[in-house]
Amino acid sequence: MPYLTRPVLPAGTLSGMPQPTLPTGDGLVLRPWRDDDAPAVHDAFQDPAMHQWHIRTADSVDEVRTWIAEWRQGWAGERTAQWAVADAATDRLLGRVALRDILLGDGVAEVAYWTVAAARGRGVAARATAALARWALDEIGLHRLELTHALANEASCAVARRTGFTLEGTKRSALLHPDGWHDMHLHARVRGD
Repeated sequence: MPYLTRPVLPAGTLSGMPQPTLPTGDGLVLRPWRDDDAPAVHDAFQDPAMHQWHIRTADSVDEVRTWIAEWRQGWAGERTAQWAVADAATDRLLGRVALRDILLGDGVAEVAYWTVAAARGRGVAARATAALARWALDEIGLHRLELTHALANEASCAVARRTGFTLEGTKRSALLHPDGWHDMHLHARVRGD
C-alpha cells in the first residue's frame, strides 16, 4: 500500500557520509568516538550521579569498548548517532551527546546526553545539545527532536529549556531506574523553532 507522503529524509542520509566532527564555536567539539575514549567513559560511569539518572553501568574498560563499537555501528545503520563531547583545545572527554531512535522517514530523533563530573555546571551539556540540534534540524533536515529526562532531574530540565526544547508534558511511570519507576518530562524542538 503506498504512502500519501514522502519520507522526510531518505535512507542513506547519514550512512552515505562519514560521521562529521561538529565544533560548537565556544570551546567544545563533538567528534566521533575512538577506542582510546574507553577508559574515560568507564571512569565517567563510576560516578554515583550517572547511576542515579542512567540505567546502565560500566563494569570494565573492555565493556565500554563494545559500547563504542555499537555507537559506531549505529551511524552506519542510521539508528543512532553518538558523539564524544571534548574540549576543543585539549581533546579531553567531557561528555556524550547523541541522537537515538532515529526515524529518517518520519524526520524524528531523540536527543540524549551526559557529562563527566568535572564538566558539570559549565554549560557543557547545553552547548553540545545546541550544536547537535542545529546540525540535525538545520543541516541534515530532521523535523522534530525529542528530549526526555526524569522529572526529578532538574539539571537536565534546565539543559532542555536553555537549548530551546519546549516542555510538552509528562510521561507517567515511563522509565525504570534502580530506585523504581520515574515519570519523565517530554521536551521537543521542531524545525523552525
